[in-house]
Amino acid sequence: MRNTMMKMLGTLMCVLAVRADVTPVKDFNLEKMTGKWYVVGLATNAQWFVDQKAEMKIGTAVLVPTDEGDLDFSYANLNADGTCWRMTHFAKKTDTPGRFTFYSQIWNNDNDVRIVDALYDDYALVYTIKTKDGVSEVLNQLYSRTQEVSVTLQQKFKQFSAETGVLPDNTVILPKNGT
Repeated sequence: MRNTMMKMLGTLMCVLAVRADVTPVKDFNLEKMTGKWYVVGLATNAQWFVDQKAEMKIGTAVLVPTDEGDLDFSYANLNADGTCWRMTHFAKKTDTPGRFTFYSQIWNNDNDVRIVDALYDDYALVYTIKTKDGVSEVLNQLYSRTQEVSVTLQQKFKQFSAETGVLPDNTVILPKNGT
């Protein structure tokens, strides 16, 4: 009974945390987002993350804009067995600069991606609303141009994640990974 109540409370918090008022960074610059980023922080109350966060490590994201202003996201991560996990998403621009949408055929969900803060040669804070079967969840990601992030930036990421409804235990600065 207690587990059922906790799951219901968690689901309610996720639903309440999805906020339409989270807006992209002012003066978003698509060209400056181009290139390799390290995914150094993840935050979500989603069950898949809760189950796997202890084993997760830093991965990479390569962002490539198109001539039309869309964005190609290519993710890679080294698995514990030495194999490489890869995933690519093609995100369409919206009328709001810094906001993109895509449907993930891998996860069967709609994604609303917003670059909410960026110092393009240092870090980017990415807020995503993932919706599947009418249920939405928030995924926050901290991108960095290096595998090292300052304590100040870690705190900024943790504060933003808390403000978007992610529980403190579900906000993680990831350990380094191999190449």
